[in-house]
Amino acid sequence: MKMMIIIVKDNDADTLTQSFTAENFRVTRVASTGGFMRSGVVTMLLGVEDDQVDAAIQVARNSLPPKDDKKCATLFVIPVQRFEQV
Repeated sequence: MKMMIIIVKDNDADTLTQSFTAENFRVTRVASTGGFMRSGVVTMLLGVEDDQVDAAIQVARNSLPPKDDKKCATLFVIPVQRFEQV
């Protein structure tokens, strides 16, 4: 299992959230600040199986095409040693 952390501008967050849920990915959104001038951003957390990582990245790429050669999101994929729902 992997934890995906995606940091995106708040005005792109709804589009990305809808795209993930349409592809049956569960996503948790956390409002945060960062970047230049402490602009509003959203941090998204997704727990995905190892074989779903590439599909989730493709959803992000298709939903947020670069604008004027500027990237729209920062994405991290982190291994998860243990996962439980209680």
